[in-house]
Amino acid sequence: MKKILSIALIGFSMWASAQISLAGKANLIFPTGSPSWKNIKGTVDQAVEGKGKNNVGFNLGLSLKASLPASFFLMPEVYYTHFKNDFTDSSSNTSFDIKTNRIDVPVLIGHNVLGNMLGVFVGPVASFNLDKEKNFNNFKQISKDDFTVGYQFGAQLEIKKLIVNAKYEGAFSKDTRKFINSVSGDEVRYDNRPNLFMVGLGYKF
Repeated sequence: MKKILSIALIGFSMWASAQISLAGKANLIFPTGSPSWKNIKGTVDQAVEGKGKNNVGFNLGLSLKASLPASFFLMPEVYYTHFKNDFTDSSSNTSFDIKTNRIDVPVLIGHNVLGNMLGVFVGPVASFNLDKEKNFNNFKQISKDDFTVGYQFGAQLEIKKLIVNAKYEGAFSKDTRKFINSVSGDEVRYDNRPNLFMVGLGYKF
């Protein structure tokens, strides 16, 4: 019992002495492919020029950063995320306008590489789907995944209270949408968890 209390006291004292900051963050979201500069640059260029069917999304949320020993930090976050994907089923020539609204909870571990000014981070992200089932022409959505898991990595620059951050998100699990044509009985499946590139600003309270 004494050992447990000692460990708890040590843990509490470390947590109490840690530097903790809270920030509000907002990001623009660009659905993209693999995390290469060519893919990310091409996605951003298309969005700026208005080409392609994938729209720019956004997320808003809060980020908590707690310092750890050896210049590491823990950064749990919570966001409301919205983005849209368009695709056309070639066999039925039906266009699907798939909107995603979800709550994202990343839990990131990072390392300060330039004092407290520049940090890099990586970690898992849990996503909770808020979307309702929708119909497109004769296609009825009959299933979706309410919970999916992905990963994020990126970097952030802190200049006094201002934060500039960029990160990439990939998927460990799919957000499979299933549609059935009420007339023909044809079935369409679509993975609505694309890879994402995010860039945005934050402000430390």
